[in-house]
Amino acid sequence: MILACPFCATKNRIPMDRIANKPICGSCGKDILSLPIEPNEASFNEIITGSSLPVVVDFWAPWCGPCKMFAPTYQASAIEFANQAIHIKMNTELYPSLGQRFNIRSIPTLVGFKNGRELERASGALPPVQLRQFIRKLI
Repeated sequence: MILACPFCATKNRIPMDRIANKPICGSCGKDILSLPIEPNEASFNEIITGSSLPVVVDFWAPWCGPCKMFAPTYQASAIEFANQAIHIKMNTELYPSLGQRFNIRSIPTLVGFKNGRELERASGALPPVQLRQFIRKLI
C-alpha cells in the first residue's frame, strides 16, 4: 500500500503486514501513523480489510463547521494513540461512494473498525474524553 506522509506528503510504500511496526517516512523520518492519514479509496479499503491495528475513520467535509472544530481533537487523538490505532480522515466530498457505502447520514461521523469489521459508530464532534473511550473500545 502507498500512503502519503502526513508531515511532508512524500509517498511511502508500506506492506500491510508491517503497518503495526511503526512505519517511518523515508523522506522526513517521522512516524507516519502519528497524525491522521488521508488515503485514497483503494488504500482506504486495503487498510480497513488488512490492518492488524484498529482503524478509526472520521467521515467529514470541508464545508462542515463541526468537522473543522473536531479536527484538532481528532489530531490530538492520533498523536495520543499513535501506533495503537490508525486514524483516517475521509472527505465525503471527494469520496461520496464511501459515504454511501457506510451509510453516513451526518458529519462528522466516526466509524471504528477492527479486523475488517465495523465495531463502533458515533455521530457528531466528540469531546476528547468520549473520543478516548470510543478508541479504547477498539484497542
